[in-house]
Amino acid sequence: MNLLSEGILSGIVVETNLSRKLTIDGLTQSYPVYKVRLDALFFNDKNGRIATWISEYKSEHGDDSLSRDDDLEKYNSTLEDFIAKSNPEALKKTQANIKLVDQREPGVILNDGRVIDGNRRLTCLRRLSKENDRFKHFETIILDRSIENSAKQIKMLELSIQHGEESKVDYSPIDRIVGIYSDVIDTQLLTVSEYARSVNETLQDVNRRVEIAHLIVEFLEFINAPLQFHIAREMQIYSPIEALLPILKKCRTNDEKEDIKISVFTNVLMRSEGDMRLYVRSLKNIIGSAYQEAFIEEQRDIAEKVIDNLPPAGEVTDSVIRDVIRADEEIVQRLSVSLEKAQLKVKKTETRNRPIQLVEKATEYLEGVDLNILKKLNDSDVQRLERQLNILKDITEEIRGAINV
Repeated sequence: MNLLSEGILSGIVVETNLSRKLTIDGLTQSYPVYKVRLDALFFNDKNGRIATWISEYKSEHGDDSLSRDDDLEKYNSTLEDFIAKSNPEALKKTQANIKLVDQREPGVILNDGRVIDGNRRLTCLRRLSKENDRFKHFETIILDRSIENSAKQIKMLELSIQHGEESKVDYSPIDRIVGIYSDVIDTQLLTVSEYARSVNETLQDVNRRVEIAHLIVEFLEFINAPLQFHIAREMQIYSPIEALLPILKKCRTNDEKEDIKISVFTNVLMRSEGDMRLYVRSLKNIIGSAYQEAFIEEQRDIAEKVIDNLPPAGEVTDSVIRDVIRADEEIVQRLSVSLEKAQLKVKKTETRNRPIQLVEKATEYLEGVDLNILKKLNDSDVQRLERQLNILKDITEEIRGAINV
């Protein structure tokens, strides 16, 4: 049904005197707002906020499991549950507000009833309508477009609305990464520049997210859970993977980069430390030190055992990771001891080399003295300088004496 024509004629859609401004294809204009009966609407399965939940559902029930054709109410109820789980506190707050003052912000839908903006508001209205008929309608703009004919423009519109300043706060980092993977890497629906323009971010920021997306995909392949982004969400791996990115950029060879990735992926999988982001950052002191090679070799040996014990693809789940893989205390202990040994050696070396570093720094400062300026010093300044030079002489003689001893 086309809601702009048949919907109005049938009474499913009711015109109002409200309007909302939207920018589409670079053109900003006011669009009329309608009241649309809730049973004529359906949630957007392309919604980036619930991407990992949809991924999880399809992995368990099959790619064709979320079909509107067979049972629209089942489809809506399933996605409504995902929206509720993705941010329960935000949903509770929005529902309380709508119950108190009604829907204040109109949504955006397509002419077939697909909700592009307002999935959370629709969820609240559906729940409230079960108790009160006052909430039987959704106030919204109706765009005379379809996914099939305007997929790119609709996706860019959705991104520009959902990534407003307020929306960014409650947008899961993993779900954002899944959105970038889907729209920019996998389907290539959008270019990096188109995505950046839609979400009002710099090319540099979006390219960085693309790199993180590639790393998360690599991690999921490493643990035999390809594209199971819900596992990445449950493991909360965004922060450690983000911290890994600058370390990889400093690697001298591809082999070194692969070794570090294997080490980090193994430790993240086993959760060998409490805060995995801090663990990844701690590697910066080891990488490039004299102990890097021994550390990496030890980590590689442990990783091989972890990989050998992984279930085949399709059998790795949240519960398997939690109750089986991470239950191997021997592996976790070996990883932790390996890191502690390397850190201790680096710290001892830093302590031993500290005097050299301080003398080098002092020399660097002294070499920066402009001798021509000394001629312009007054008598008081000259005396002050001579006192400091005598102190330096005493210090250097004391250091030399300690060396000779």
